[in-house]
Amino acid sequence: MNTDLLSLFDADEATVQAVLRETLKDADDGELFLEHAQAESLSFDNGRLKGGSFNTDQGFGLRAVAGEAVGYAHSGEMTLSALKRAADAAGAVTRGYSGDYSAAPQGTNRRLYTEDNPIGSPTFEEKVALLTGIDAYLRGKDPKVRQVTASIAASWQVVNILRADGHRVTDVRPMTRINISVVVGEGDRQETGSYGIGGRTTFDVFLTEESWRSGADEALRQALVNLEAVEAPAGTMDVVLSNGWPGVMLHEAVGHGLEGDFNRKKTSAFAGLMGEQVAAKGVTVVDDGTIDNRRGSITVDDEGTPSAYNVLIEDGKLVGYMQDRQNARLMGMRATGNGRRQGYAHRPMPRMTNTYMLSGDRTPEEIIASVKNGLYAVSFGGGQVDITSGKFVFGCTEAYLIENGKVTAPVKGAMLIGNGPDAMRRVSMIGNDTRLDTGIGNCGKAGQWVPVGVGQPHLRMDQITVGGTKA
Repeated sequence: MNTDLLSLFDADEATVQAVLRETLKDADDGELFLEHAQAESLSFDNGRLKGGSFNTDQGFGLRAVAGEAVGYAHSGEMTLSALKRAADAAGAVTRGYSGDYSAAPQGTNRRLYTEDNPIGSPTFEEKVALLTGIDAYLRGKDPKVRQVTASIAASWQVVNILRADGHRVTDVRPMTRINISVVVGEGDRQETGSYGIGGRTTFDVFLTEESWRSGADEALRQALVNLEAVEAPAGTMDVVLSNGWPGVMLHEAVGHGLEGDFNRKKTSAFAGLMGEQVAAKGVTVVDDGTIDNRRGSITVDDEGTPSAYNVLIEDGKLVGYMQDRQNARLMGMRATGNGRRQGYAHRPMPRMTNTYMLSGDRTPEEIIASVKNGLYAVSFGGGQVDITSGKFVFGCTEAYLIENGKVTAPVKGAMLIGNGPDAMRRVSMIGNDTRLDTGIGNCGKAGQWVPVGVGQPHLRMDQITVGGTKA
């Protein structure tokens, strides 16, 4: 497909650009965002193909920014008449306002991912065969397996960003993902394990037999561990977090609080704390959208700003926020490449990319051995966070008791309860093994969803409240 999305309009580029210039002549900022997106998914459940979908969507969003106000209009109709209607609506925010149109973002020659479209390769038949193979493999692996669910999904998004000053940016974004879930049981008891992998790449890396078998084995291992789990104790105890996916707690409990809009509006627990100690010494947290092929990576954000390696907390001190262009301008800061949107029907806002904690100098074995009695949290499921207070609740999907410095019985029903800034001050040991998740993260904010990455090393956190189910 031609990645010049202006060719989809029933008007030439000069005409579209003239409408854009007229709409934004009194604005502080704004752009025309064009998108063409394709998405495909297949799901296999209980020995049969359960569902499949293929969707194509395209359209534009026109944004005008005037101070703190934003005018936004969008349409799935790529016509000059639709653009003019959108211009009337979005441009209304500038009436009686006289702004100074902001300079265009800096360009980039980087390419963080392929432009190849993963949809259609491999073929539908090959994808069904893969899902069938996963089901058969797991059912033949252990007689305790009662249900297998596997899915495969791909998307391909082309975006063009046009500004009133003539600056233009194009990005082509692939995405693939495979998920495997298995239910095992003995008698009346059933437990679940899951595994997913994905990234901004084609399916080649994930569809090898070695790759999907290791994923299936991991899902089965987790399910069998949970089948042996005992009720989790409740109370205040030292907690060790594993590396990788447990960084989702960092993402939720700390990351959202470091997004620029929450801090400009002073609704974040971190508002007004720039330069202050907000975490234990040794804690360094970054948001990095520049890692090749990662799920959360973006060559440019949805305002055209190149993504960046942004240090947020350094040695425990708050040193940066994640910014889109509007909040950066209003706060007297620089845009950090974090202006993201779900699609053309949504306006951009500060969002995370790949957010993770850097390594320390302790081994995982040292960290676990240091805990006399506590909890080892290996994986998390759902959680809830209040941005203003920083309070969080996270459920563990795989966790173990630590007794006299050794990992012992698996437990089920463990919940970590606390406050994000307070929890960061309770970090007493930082592992030397930072790892990112396997490429499965989605982040919701204000009704919009974007793909993200999370990560961290092993961590010891002292005296965390654990909710349990043990009577």
